[in-house]
Amino acid sequence: MRIAQITRTTKETDIRLTLNLDGTGKSEIHSGVGFLDHMLTLFAKHGRFDLDLTCNGDTEVDDHHSVEDIGIALGQAFEQALGDKRGIVRYGSFILPMDETLILSAVDISGRSYLNYDLHIPTQKVGTFDTELTEEFFLGFVRNANLTLHLKQLEGKNSHHIIEGTFKSFGRTMKQAVAIDENFRDEIPSTKGVL
Repeated sequence: MRIAQITRTTKETDIRLTLNLDGTGKSEIHSGVGFLDHMLTLFAKHGRFDLDLTCNGDTEVDDHHSVEDIGIALGQAFEQALGDKRGIVRYGSFILPMDETLILSAVDISGRSYLNYDLHIPTQKVGTFDTELTEEFFLGFVRNANLTLHLKQLEGKNSHHIIEGTFKSFGRTMKQAVAIDENFRDEIPSTKGVL
């Protein structure tokens, strides 16, 4: 079983996270940031990951620390659950339509962290959620999962649809990349022999 358990405690957040890469999409998420709860539920469902998360953060200041630290913890969980990455497909991509919005995501579980973030979210907030924190979440994630992630908005002007489409597409993309390729189950998917 490819399962990770992460505990991350700082002066700003206290996070407990369990991730099962081979799950069914069940999630129990209490981040303290309602919109992020919804996005991570969508991510888990579309990626077929089982995800349990609780975060007690200093949201009385703002949501930044919680959102960023959850991205960090989720990245650490993927890195831990994948181990030496033996047998994984490694690459994934998905183009997701959501009404007028079209989002592309692509990933390479390369061992090198890089984020190409090409979303143009027209409003500063969706409800009470600061939309600029979307990028902070993904930066925290890629730096700790040690992978390359491209997120591109092909169409769309509705902030909620752009972010929701991104998390759904991200889930589908990660599902592809972490899947086990039965033809190469015992191999590291790199000519270097290590990722």
